[in-house]
Amino acid sequence: MSSQVSSIPRREPNARQAETAERLLAAGAEELREVGVEALTIRTVALRAGVSAATAYTYLSSKNHLFAELFLRHLTAEAAAATTDASYDDATSRVQQVTRRMATSLATEPALAAGATQALLGTDPDVERLRLRIGAEFVERFKEALGEKADPVVLETLTLAFSGALLQAGMGLMTYTEMGERLDAVVAVILQGNQ
Repeated sequence: MSSQVSSIPRREPNARQAETAERLLAAGAEELREVGVEALTIRTVALRAGVSAATAYTYLSSKNHLFAELFLRHLTAEAAAATTDASYDDATSRVQQVTRRMATSLATEPALAAGATQALLGTDPDVERLRLRIGAEFVERFKEALGEKADPVVLETLTLAFSGALLQAGMGLMTYTEMGERLDAVVAVILQGNQ
């Protein structure tokens, strides 16, 4: 696993450490899908990964740390698989495509989305580092959609709007599918107000 996708372990891993980290993250994703946010423990993830709980805690400080790692991994995998539709020649359509794609991707992983919401609101220092990387991932997506001359204020506004919508969906005030639909109008207002 690339150290760019995960922050575990915290230094450049050797091959065995990288394989253990990969097994823990894969086991964590499976466990999360099967038992959900509340029932998942690092001990059950360790058991599924075939490592001791002590080993798991060497890589993951908490289940919130696991959720944040899985969320970052999900975002980077989704970004790698995404292609921008070349027929969208205006920034509004391109940004709407990005927000819809991310929302649709989260709708397919409701337990991960719920775990990420919980984790990103926490105070775990390992999560704090990941929260910054996740925010940077959002900014990078919007920057790419806007083009080279992206206004920093517009980037920040889009990121705040997306993060707020993500929180509202995570709190159950809307579904992730509805989030994508509602962000279409928000993106249009932000970008049309900037022209």
